Amino acid sequence: MLAKIPFLLFISHLFMANYFHIGKLAAVHGTDGELLLKHSLGKRSSLKDVTAIFVEERKDSFLPYFVQKAKAKDAEHIYLKLEGIDSREAARAYLQKGIYLQEEDFQAEASSNAPLSLLGFMAQDKEHGVLGTVDEIIEMPHQLLARVTYKEKEMLLPLNEQTMLKVDRKGKILHLELPEGLLDIYLG
Repeated sequence: MLAKIPFLLFISHLFMANYFHIGKLAAVHGTDGELLLKHSLGKRSSLKDVTAIFVEERKDSFLPYFVQKAKAKDAEHIYLKLEGIDSREAARAYLQKGIYLQEEDFQAEASSNAPLSLLGFMAQDKEHGVLGTVDEIIEMPHQLLARVTYKEKEMLLPLNEQTMLKVDRKGKILHLELPEGLLDIYLG
């Protein structure tokens, strides 16, 4: 059985915390259950002062795991030992699972220049005004997308030199000029 944050504490986290996707468990390292986390924090990190990470077991279902040890491998990878995962076989069950941090840990760990730092920002289009909060940043080869819900429709907005007018970090606003007709595709 995996060691988890006590149930009542876990339930309180569900209602209080915002979770930010930082990457996925990409490989098993060694024989004692250590995992390799591939992240998009935008800087070399060892998750210093992070007590627990959250594993997405199912869509929007996060289970907390205490971090026993974390060591930066490079700017995109962290060796991670989680409490209760003590063998290579146990670690394999977690491969390709999404890893999330609570908002305060995310803010402390993410580089201000990393695309992930735009999570939680309000997306505002030059023509249409406020669109909604950036819920997810999707990094694809040659393309960066922001997932935003606008008028109850989930949209993927391109983030590039042509669409991003300004990033107001203090006000947490992402000013955009979206291509003509893009919102019409989503709204019908």
